[in-house]
Amino acid sequence: MSRSPNTILASNRKARHDYEILDVVEAGIVLVGSEVKSLRSGQVQLVDAYARILNGEMWLDGVHISPYRFAVGVGAHDPDRPKKLLLHREEINRLHDRIARERLSLVPLSLKLVDGRVKVELALARGRKKGDKRQVIAERDVQREIQRNLGRQRKGME
Repeated sequence: MSRSPNTILASNRKARHDYEILDVVEAGIVLVGSEVKSLRSGQVQLVDAYARILNGEMWLDGVHISPYRFAVGVGAHDPDRPKKLLLHREEINRLHDRIARERLSLVPLSLKLVDGRVKVELALARGRKKGDKRQVIAERDVQREIQRNLGRQRKGME
């Protein structure tokens, strides 16, 4: 199976629904070999994942990477272990300050394969309330209807 240099391995579609995305950061992730093999075969869930800063290091929790079925014993991994994220110190400090000041969350949007390395796309996000979600859906429906009508006008159907 041939892949392009930048391939999305997994995405967290629910994050865009539950959160208002303010900023996006790409970070490296520390994985073991069997985790990479499972990721490449699409055996990952990002739904309840989040990132946090502990002792000046960034960690990704709640990501479930299923065990690689051909790895046994020493080669196997714990599917729910926290994964360390690789960012520059200044970037971690900047995110930490912004999270503390504005009460934001760090949510993974996707896992990508970039030049043979797995990267995680993190979003600095603010949680949406139920009414906000409904408003966003209504706005999206209105925009979709406008685009549909413009397309019909261009084709001369109306």
